[in-house]
This record gives sequence, structure tokens and C-alpha cells, in this order.
Amino acid sequence: MSESDVVISPAGWVARQARTYEESGGTRGTTVQGAPCLLLDYRGRRSGLWRRTVLIYGRDGDDLLIVASNGGADTDPQWYVNLRDNPDVRLRVGTERFAARAQTLTPAEKERVWGSLVELFAPYAEYREKTDRDIPVVRLTRTDG
Repeated sequence: MSESDVVISPAGWVARQARTYEESGGTRGTTVQGAPCLLLDYRGRRSGLWRRTVLIYGRDGDDLLIVASNGGADTDPQWYVNLRDNPDVRLRVGTERFAARAQTLTPAEKERVWGSLVELFAPYAEYREKTDRDIPVVRLTRTDG
């Protein structure tokens, strides 16, 4: 997949940060408000196009965790809706690029890691209070070596 085959998020700050992150080879644009972030490339469920967004991530052993908070909105973010249909993704984490598989955590798994995610990015606690929606947490497990 070449860079020209990826549609970057239309959100202004996300697009700028995604470009900085990718164009620097993962040496710049790697944090959001002090928290580590990654580039998530996922396939659109209707269009089939590869899309890219920037997300804060935590760690759980060798796996990465991302939160489908959508800023506490009452709807899931589009990247998450797409992941449910197409869980095979590509990531850039710092200077490394690799394939991974996404899986939504069970309620018990989510509760186990939620505190560490809030510690990483405090607004997650506010987002959870702001919505009646159950905010999903997604595990990203590396699939290429």
C-alpha cells in the first residue's frame, strides 16, 4: 500500500498531525497532549478505501490499546465502526510500521485496563461520564512477525 492509496481524516488537526507523523518517518507528531499516539490505517466498510487517523494508545503487554471515545459523543467514531467489519489494520508506532488485528475488549478486560488509559489521558474519564454510550476499548495485536 502506498501513501497515495490512503485517505487521511478530513479533521484539520488530525490531517496535519498524520502528515507530520508519516512524512517524518515517525519522529515528529508522535504525541497528543503529552500522550503517545499512533497512525491507524483501516479499510472503509462501504468504500473499501484505506483511511488514516491519529489515535492515542496505551499498552497491555505486547498489544496496543486504543479508545473509541469520540470525545464523549453519543455515537461511535467512524474508524471504530469500520474496524468492526474490517479488523485487519496497518499501524505506524513511532518509526515502525506493521500489520495488526483489532479486537474490542470484553467488559471485564476493559475494566482491568481502564485506569491505566485514564492515567495516560485524563479526559477519557470525563468522556465516559459525558455519554450513555459504552465507550469501546480496542486491542491491536501485531500480525506480521
